[in-house]
Parts: sequence; C-alpha cells; structure tokens
Amino acid sequence: QVQLVESGGGLVQPGGSLRLSCATSGSIFSINAMGWYRQCPGKERELVATIISGGGTNYADFVRGRFTISRDNAKNTVHLQMSSLTLEDTAVYYCKVVARVSVLSGLSNYWGQGTQVTVSS
Repeated sequence: QVQLVESGGGLVQPGGSLRLSCATSGSIFSINAMGWYRQCPGKERELVATIISGGGTNYADFVRGRFTISRDNAKNTVHLQMSSLTLEDTAVYYCKVVARVSVLSGLSNYWGQGTQVTVSS
C-alpha cells in the first residue's frame, strides 16, 4: 500500500509564500509522475502542477510564474513552493503520485488526504 502525507499548509496573508511537501511511504517500485491538485471552495478539483520522473514540469496557467514544483527522487517526495499568493489560491491542496508497486504492476494513482491553504488578510 502506498501512503502520501502532505504538510506545510496553513494561513498566509495575500502576497505571502508557503511551501507544501508530500512524503510517500509504502511499497513503491517506481514513480512515474508526482503532482499537486487543489480544490477551491465550491469548485471541482483542478490541476496545479505536475513533474515527471525526468524532471519535466507542467503548470496550470493560474500559477505559472508564482508556484514551483520540485521532487526529490531519492526520497520520493514532492514539494510545491508557492509565492505571491492571492485570495483565490485558498483551497485544499492534494498530492498525487502515479506509481507502480511492483515490476509487474501497472501504473496507479495515489492521493494524499489534502492540506488546507488559506490566504486571508
């Protein structure tokens, strides 16, 4: 079983910064991609940023230039550095990992429980 635990959320003022982290544990053979999604109040969950095993990244337009995703392949962790936060960034942020648990298994999606980010003055 694969477990993901997010940390780093909290309350921040507009214009501030936060760094989210997602630690993985359990039986992981390989990770294909890691990413962050968010669910703003009253809205559907949406992609924020992803990073693949080779280091390539993809960002949603609304965070490009403000957020940076990074991963530590040795520790199977992924981070999201968020800056210039706005009220609209208030959301529950979820970590997602696309991974195999064995050499014979297919790719599966694993989700963390989410961490709340609140941007408020």
